[in-house]
Amino acid sequence: MNPYINNMYHKFLLMCLLLIASNELFCQDSTEVIPDGTQGETITISKHDTVLTLGNWNEFDGTLSTLKLGGGFLYEYGTYIQDDVSKEQIDMEPAFKVRDFRFTMSGKVKVKRFITWKLGIMYDAPSNSWLIRETGIMVGVPELSGHIFVGRTKEGFSLNKVMNGYAGWGLERQMALDVIPILADGVKWMGFLPKQRLLWNIGVFSDWLSEAQSFSTYAWQFALRAGWLPFYSETNNNLLHLAVSYRYGEPEGGSIRVRSRPEAITAPYFIDTEIFPAHHSNQFGGEIYFSSGPLMLGTEYYLHQFSSPQTDNPLFQGGEVVASYIITGESRPYSTVSGIYGFVPVNKSVFDGGSGAWEVVLRYSTLDLNSGTLTGGKFWRITPMVNWYLSENVRLELAYGYGVLNRFNLEGVTQFFQSRIQFML
Repeated sequence: MNPYINNMYHKFLLMCLLLIASNELFCQDSTEVIPDGTQGETITISKHDTVLTLGNWNEFDGTLSTLKLGGGFLYEYGTYIQDDVSKEQIDMEPAFKVRDFRFTMSGKVKVKRFITWKLGIMYDAPSNSWLIRETGIMVGVPELSGHIFVGRTKEGFSLNKVMNGYAGWGLERQMALDVIPILADGVKWMGFLPKQRLLWNIGVFSDWLSEAQSFSTYAWQFALRAGWLPFYSETNNNLLHLAVSYRYGEPEGGSIRVRSRPEAITAPYFIDTEIFPAHHSNQFGGEIYFSSGPLMLGTEYYLHQFSSPQTDNPLFQGGEVVASYIITGESRPYSTVSGIYGFVPVNKSVFDGGSGAWEVVLRYSTLDLNSGTLTGGKFWRITPMVNWYLSENVRLELAYGYGVLNRFNLEGVTQFFQSRIQFML
């Protein structure tokens, strides 16, 4: 991150801290009793106290804004069985690896209009550096039937891409979404019409703040996603979600490289176009999800077309089909604010004497990077896995994968054995 960008984000962080810390430094003469909505208790604060009002241990109530401290940590192991052809295609070794380590802050500003803010800072192991992740301000705009977000966020292309990575049903998002940058800086409008059950998000983004970031492969991009819920019941979590996405982008410097790992962070890249010239890209997608209580069925499919006369304008494609069932009865919640699924609730955690929540998942995914004059390869994978949510903060994932790689005029088979432990606030 260049010094100018780093300085701007430090100022944003300082502003947020000062906003929250102003809570009781200038309190009134009388003693105030503040209800704690989470615990059902009250905390008395006198005029001499300078501490913040507590909800949960990581939640604070300030005069101008609330504050919630959070974070996450992912650590995993992967090992493999390769046939002779696969070994000829690519070298692989068993490995332990930190997948993600981050700190977050968020809060709600105490004004009449709905305004929230968030700040994310992540340690990136490959570059040995700290990076700014999702950071910005969201403003409720009922006049436009939704919310406007300004800052660094997901573009809005694909339900699975927009979802919090810690809430996903798989170890990694499907390979076909690796073509889309994980984050972008810009403005996004999210809306929902309850009566018509229509939802949308529209975003415009540029690289004027993120040019030095590894995810910033586009000079600017536009993303649109529109969905319809033919039926939706929040009380029993029954819904059918239909949506389409479109994205236009102009790659940074007039060239781009498309590649993907085999849904295993401990593995090398399996398919890779190398760098090729491209003026712009047009990307199209469709998604269907059905939920009924603990059952969720879904599919997404995407086309990635690049304007590149030198390589015969390649068209890459891929997608996934997934089935999930939470055998302990919990339901994966759905949010109409951005049209995505949220975190799996846990009826009774292991730490309270319960069994936690158990989820079984079966998934098929594929991505084809052979098109035009480019031979990046084609890979498909079948993944059965089990997720054990010991509590809402701790999750253990166990996965087996069977994958086939077509590349270098060879077809190799790899079996994947993966595990991950996840901690989250």
